[in-house]
This record gives sequence, structure tokens and C-alpha cells, in this order.
Amino acid sequence: MINLRVVKNRKIWLSISAVMMSISLVFIFLWGFNFGIDFTGGSLLEVKFGGKNPSVLEVRETLNDIKLESLIVQPTENNTFILKFKNIDSESYYSALEALNILSLEINSENGNYEHVSYLENELFEKLQFDSVGPSIGKELKSKSFNTMIIVLILIILYVALVFRKISKPVSSWNYGISAIIALFHDVLIVLGVFAFLGKFYGVEINTAFIAAILTLLGYSVNDTIIVFDRIRENLPRSNDNFINTIDKSIKQVLVRSINTSFTTLLVLLSILFFGGDTIKDFVLALAIGIFIGTYSSIFISSSLLVLFDRRR
Repeated sequence: MINLRVVKNRKIWLSISAVMMSISLVFIFLWGFNFGIDFTGGSLLEVKFGGKNPSVLEVRETLNDIKLESLIVQPTENNTFILKFKNIDSESYYSALEALNILSLEINSENGNYEHVSYLENELFEKLQFDSVGPSIGKELKSKSFNTMIIVLILIILYVALVFRKISKPVSSWNYGISAIIALFHDVLIVLGVFAFLGKFYGVEINTAFIAAILTLLGYSVNDTIIVFDRIRENLPRSNDNFINTIDKSIKQVLVRSINTSFTTLLVLLSILFFGGDTIKDFVLALAIGIFIGTYSSIFISSSLLVLFDRRR
């Protein structure tokens, strides 16, 4: 760690990032994204269970045989569940209701003995609503998600430039903001590339939870970058070394802290990923990949970009 020269070996880190970003772009242009029903449209079914309440896992296992595509099960208050899935025919719709009805009878009967009755006759099971989400709503959601991320990036540039406004040598405060944004673009692009690959071969979907994960990643990653930049800002006025050596010294001072913070966060995320529910796995996976890549870019990429701005000047 003591002899680690991050900026002096910047060509290595920038080359690694260029390769990862290029691969991500290839994946995105070749396969695109596997958008969930939040963006493509689908169906929403809300049901209510009386008596005992089944778990999310029990509901999903009950509906496995019906092959509901992109199934999302969300428990709410008062023993109700919201089920989202791609559009289905009437036969599959009634099959899903009957399967949930049987689940209600099973969990509320003693010793597994129950008399099968129709879902219309079962007082312990009720269909509250069934609606379809059109693709036009999905297009609007895509547009709003994109606009939100653009606004966040602009605000981050302004914030970083404002915080580092007193720094003018050897690079201006705007260079810090632009370096942070490039690092964020690097992080988001690689996460998108990974999800394009996972969507193609493993059916992983892009949904509103994924957008929330990306926005969370933007905040986490820029915070990690600012920690490095802030130490550079503190060391610049009192350092007798050149710009490159000052940056390397600053990185060494925050390296252990940054790695430890990211490592402990990743431990929690991996625990949730392997032992948590299916409904949040895509969200946690996007965060875990993003935080890992974000830690790398905050240490190796953003600082190297500052030197590139200095050399260009």
C-alpha cells in the first residue's frame, strides 16, 4: 500500500476502464435491456387473504406452474398482495385466482384438510382489483427516469464546483466536477452493460427498483469521489511536491478508509442478495456491482482525470 502509485500508473487504470466501458457499450447495442412491466406494460392484480397471511415465497411458489412472466409480488397492509406480471389470457388469469384461492384454503385449514370451493365462494380470499398498465405509461416512466438522472448529474457538477471553488491551481474547480461526472458515467455504464448481459442470458429485468439503485449509486459514488478530492484540496496548499505526487499522497491517506467502507457495505448487500427476498434482488445486485465499480473509479479514475486536465492545460 505504501508504494502504491495510482496516478503515475494512470494509463493502466484508464485502459482497464476503457475496455470495460467498450464491452458494456457492445452488450447494450447488441442486446439492449430486458425491460420489466413498469416500462413495457402488463397487468396488476390485487388480492386479499383472510385469516392467516401467506409469505411472498408461498405466493410465488403457488403461481410457478402458471408461468406468469416478470412476476413481482409485493405485500401490503391488511393482508393484501399486489401481483405484477406481463399481460396474460383469460385462462391464465382464472388459473392464477384459483391457485391463490387454494393457497388461502390450505394455510387456514387444520392438518391440511380442506374442502375446495371456488374463489368466488371463499370468504377468506378476495380479488380487490385487476388492471392493465399500457406501454404509454412505460414510455412516460422511461422519460421521467432519464430526465431525473440528467438533473442529478447537473446538480452534482454544480455542487462539486461550488465546494472546490477556492481551488484554481493547477486545475480549476470545474475540472473536479467534470472528473466526478465522468467517473459516475463510467460506473453507470458498466452497471448497465452487466444488466444487458444478465437480461439476455438470465432474464434479469430493468424496472423501477433498478432506477432507484442507479440514483442511489450516483449519490454513493460521488460521495466516495469527494472524499478523495477533499483530501487533495487539503494537501495542495501545504505540499512541496508536484501535482501528481500530491494526488498519490492524498489517495494513500484515504485508501484504507474508502476500501473498508465499501467492503462493509458490500457484505451487507451480499447478505441481502443471497438470503433476502426475490423482490429486491435486482435492486441489491445493481447496488453491489455499482459500489464495487464506484470504489474503483473514485480511487483510480477520478484522480487520474485530474492529471489529464492538468497535462492538457
